[in-house]
This record gives sequence, C-alpha cells and structure tokens, in this order.
Amino acid sequence: MRRGPLLLSAAVVCVALHVVGVLVARPVWRGAEVLALVLLLAYAVVGGLPAGRWAALAMPAALALLAADALRTMPPEPGSADIGWQVLRPDEVRVELTAGLDAGLTACWATLGALAVLLLRWRGPVPPRWVVAAAAAAAPVVGYAVVRVVDIWRDLAAGDPAHAPDGDGADPVSAVILAVLPPVALATLALALAALLAGHGRLLAAAGAALLAVVALPLTDSSIGAVPLPGFPGEGTELFAWHAITPTSAMPQPVPALTVAVELTAYLLLVAGLRGADRDEPAAPDPAAG
Repeated sequence: MRRGPLLLSAAVVCVALHVVGVLVARPVWRGAEVLALVLLLAYAVVGGLPAGRWAALAMPAALALLAADALRTMPPEPGSADIGWQVLRPDEVRVELTAGLDAGLTACWATLGALAVLLLRWRGPVPPRWVVAAAAAAAPVVGYAVVRVVDIWRDLAAGDPAHAPDGDGADPVSAVILAVLPPVALATLALALAALLAGHGRLLAAAGAALLAVVALPLTDSSIGAVPLPGFPGEGTELFAWHAITPTSAMPQPVPALTVAVELTAYLLLVAGLRGADRDEPAAPDPAAG
C-alpha cells in the first residue's frame, strides 16, 4: 500500500478516536489529535513539496501551528486534573473587558495563524462568483454574532435587577463585542481562503476551508460565555452553546464533539485537497522576497 493513503487513513482513525473521547468526556487516547495532525503533515510532505521557499513551507507551517496547539491542549491524564467549585454571588459578578476576547483567541489562534499562512500562499485574483459565494456564506456567521450582541444589550438595558452590571466592572456590551471578534475573524479568513482555493479549482480544499467557518458559530457562544455577565442575558438567542444538544450521562459533550469533528474534518479536506496541488500551479510570489 502506498504511504499517502496509509497516512491519511491513520489520520482519520486518530480523528475518530479524539472525537469519541470528547463526546464521552474521557479521552480514548490523549495524543490522538496531535498524532492526527502530525500524520497529516507527513501526508502533505510525502505528496511532494513545490519549488520555492514560501510555497514549500506554507502547508507544513500551517499544520505545525495546529499540532502545537493540539499539544498544548492535550487532555490531562485521568485523575490528574484539578476539580473544584467556584461559587459567585450575583453582587460579586465583575465584568472583565477582554475575558471573551482572550477566550476566543486562546481557542482559535492556531487556526487563525494557519489560515493566514495559507492565504498568503494562495493569494491572487478571485472570480466574482466565488467572492459572492463567500460573502453569502459569511452572512449567517456575522449575522449570528450581531444578533447575540444586540439581544444581550437589550436584556441589559431592560432594567432587570438580575442583569444589572457591577458598577466597578467594564461595560458588558463592550466585552461581548470584543468576544465575538475572534469567531468573526475565523469565519472571514476561512471563507476568503475558500474563495481563493475555489478560484484555483481546488474545490475539495475549498470545502474544507468553508467548513472551518461553521466552527465560528459555537465559538461565538463559548467566547460570549467566557464573559462573566450578570444573570443570563441573551439566552433566548443562544443556539450553539455547549448545552444546545442535551447532554446525557453516556454522551456528556455532544456539541463540543460535533465542533471538534467539523474542525478536524475541515483540516482533512484541506490537506487532501491541496496535496500535490502546488506542483500543478505556479507559486505565488514569495512575500519574503519583497
């Protein structure tokens, strides 16, 4: 059996193991996600790297970022995690301006970096039809972020004492606006890359990039959830939070598992769709060459 299909098949198995571990909140194997990305890196390299320093380094650099983040967030050994309770009284809630922004960037910094690297590699003119398609696909993500911000603002402005912010804290609406910036940036970069790849005829890779934009929806709610808001403002429009699908004792994390499955599937499609593609097209000018 050729090395390429073997590496890709092994990566798919590791992805499945990682998703199952997230679903049941107990990792099947702690290093499954890291190994999946390392196998994808090997798959891309085995497929042949293009001529030109920047073109040759783009995909390995993007996957190295993702693998480094996966290593950083590797689940702890069973029984080694610190577990505790934090009890907050309503009058102790203090809004931190950058809490949601920090949480969002922590969750997606590697993906943003990988997308930026690939955007530089595949930059160029895009046919108008793909620009329109990318803009149409971005509208639900941006619209959802706007709806969430507006709904939280309306609840906070309604004068309900349960939603009254701490006078010493930051403006909660400003904190929420900052919280939605990372997911909106993720969707924007992902769909821009999808349009570029589709313009180059790499439709499988474009589908993978577009799929990453879907990850921005649950990321929007998790970033907002990191802001310590008074009460539960805006809960009526919270569609992609961790409890959007009712957890059970057998499957305590269905939404996080679906999010991880979509994200890793997107990476699989991106790498599979671009493997060997660089050899068929002229490389973009090297940014380092000026």
